[in-house]
Amino acid sequence: MSYQGDGADQGPETAGASPCSCAEAEANGVDAITVTIGATVPTGFEVTAAEEVKEKIGVEATISKDRGRIYFPITTDKLFQVHLLRSVDNLFVVVEEYNHYQFKESKEETLLELQQLASKLPWTNALEVWKLNGNLKKRRGHRKGGNTARGKPDTEARDETGSEMEQKAPPADTAAASEDQMEVEACAQASDRAAPGTRPLKFRVTCNGAGYKHSFSSNEAARDFGGAVQEFFQWKADMTKFDIEVLLNIHNEEMVIGIALTEESFQRRNISHFGPTTLRSTLCYGMLRLCKPQPSDIILDPMCGTGAIPLEGAIEFSSSFYIAGDNNDMAVNRTVNNVCHMQKRRAEKGRVSGLPIDTVRWDLCSLPVRTSSVDIIITDMPFGKRMGSRKKNWDLYPLCLREMARVCRPGSGKAIVLTRDRKCFANAICTMVDLWRRLHTVWVDVGGSIAEVHLLKRTEAAFGQTPEDVYE
Repeated sequence: MSYQGDGADQGPETAGASPCSCAEAEANGVDAITVTIGATVPTGFEVTAAEEVKEKIGVEATISKDRGRIYFPITTDKLFQVHLLRSVDNLFVVVEEYNHYQFKESKEETLLELQQLASKLPWTNALEVWKLNGNLKKRRGHRKGGNTARGKPDTEARDETGSEMEQKAPPADTAAASEDQMEVEACAQASDRAAPGTRPLKFRVTCNGAGYKHSFSSNEAARDFGGAVQEFFQWKADMTKFDIEVLLNIHNEEMVIGIALTEESFQRRNISHFGPTTLRSTLCYGMLRLCKPQPSDIILDPMCGTGAIPLEGAIEFSSSFYIAGDNNDMAVNRTVNNVCHMQKRRAEKGRVSGLPIDTVRWDLCSLPVRTSSVDIIITDMPFGKRMGSRKKNWDLYPLCLREMARVCRPGSGKAIVLTRDRKCFANAICTMVDLWRRLHTVWVDVGGSIAEVHLLKRTEAAFGQTPEDVYE
């Protein structure tokens, strides 16, 4: 018997969360109980995610020592509210949490202790939450008319010129957060899942280890702990077609055992046509919250790629207007197709399909936009790896910041810039001190690499009156 260890996805996107009252929970035989929910978030945006939890659910979230995770309490009658969060990648309910777990020095003793721990854990409440979460998914699947086949997204870029061919992304429709409701499509397995009494549940254990070196590997911990879980519950192990995923998160002396509530990550919820550098929707949301869009703001993404940033903004901050542009025809086509795909999904759900977004093909260094007419600029600048080159960035970055300063409103305008080319950006911003002032920097994990998100403020200087306004 083998169990999944390091590198396993914690679970992908939940299927179906519709409002459920306390009465509905009791009707299903589940009294409202208080549990702790864990959420994985883009590394670097833990504080942003905690702020969103406070804003939308009204509870305080605790940021884990292990970067990229937060925890917060919630009652089961408000479980649907957890699925309204836009900044989280995956969700799980905590079975037990140990802040200072004393691991044994030898591997054999530690693994034996993990095996013994499985039968001592308070599983009851966590399993009730997992069942309630599954019931929400089944009700959603029934309303949708049964199974909805889900295909694995092809993350390779397709050079399409039309919308006839579409790459099917996991149908994670969290697009209605602006209407304070989020419905996520049911996965095929949820609809096929039989009642617990008819067959043994299938499960897997995923162990994620980090921090200082332990005497055991993540695979060994998952294997031995999973064997004990199987013996205790009489479940059947299945690494791919599992009903329930048990999580074992270990970071230094901190250990958290949980049960996954998501089956597809929220990070690809808006995208159907992927490019070589498509950003996660959850990371886009974090960047948007940094600049705090206001009603009637004009928000510009001059290097939109697949349109992930403006599309997330148009869905969540729909009182602003978004302009997405790129100098690459394929990128513009992908953005248009992503917008059309999202509008179609919204129309199928009976919602207003229109989104406050427009797409343009343009030259980044000569934008067809009036001077001082844009409130916010937010973009993912080329790192010089998959797109562009580091050598070209030394010319591109100063020209980009100069043109952004021209179209941005003096005194009130802001810019959010994501880049991994630190030296090039630092050099470029130093030459633009009369036009831009750096307010804040967040270090984030993008594809396993550390990148920087910079919040810039447009100075009061009028464009055309500083040395930076003239090409050298």
